[in-house]
Amino acid sequence: MKVADIPTFFATLHAANPEPKTELEYSTDFELLTAVLLSAQATDVGVNKATRKLFPVANTPQQLLDLGMDGLCDYIKTIGLYRSKAKHLLETCRILINQHGGQVPRTREALEALPGVGRKTANVVLNVAFGEPTCAVDTHIFRVSNRTGLASGKTPLEVENKLMKRIPPEFKLHAHHWLILHGRYVCQARKPRCWECSVATWCSFKPKTPAPAP
Repeated sequence: MKVADIPTFFATLHAANPEPKTELEYSTDFELLTAVLLSAQATDVGVNKATRKLFPVANTPQQLLDLGMDGLCDYIKTIGLYRSKAKHLLETCRILINQHGGQVPRTREALEALPGVGRKTANVVLNVAFGEPTCAVDTHIFRVSNRTGLASGKTPLEVENKLMKRIPPEFKLHAHHWLILHGRYVCQARKPRCWECSVATWCSFKPKTPAPAP
């Protein structure tokens, strides 16, 4: 992808979806943090199924602690790695209560100090909860960035750094969502749906198979 084409690339995604949203279901900053922590190596659909039952019962740090390890696991056992995630989540709840007054912190440093919260999770919370122009590079964004030529890199951090330099300022707030959704539904891993891609004109990838018959 030519650098000169990047503004048009994002303008096209913006025109199709002016106000993109995360597909994780949440109503508070803590619910968002919980959902994102649970979503590692899991689908948003699977996380939402679990949190629809969990959040009406426990959606604050103290309420999750009151559930305990076994109680929490009962709600999230359909999610991969649920035991380690439950452990991290309960430890996070203790830190939030003891160090942050039960509130989700607004700085990257404080977020990444929470158990189970890495750079990607912190970026999602900073972007979705607090409106920071961050870009959480998950498997979809990593694939789309490399495949299209938007921001090639061998590691998520390398891709993130290039994206933050190349995404025009007016598109940085929502770029993370546009790229995830594009990777999830159009620029898919095994068979990218190039025939229905709105930004194929500026993409470096050339499909090897023709579009399916109508």
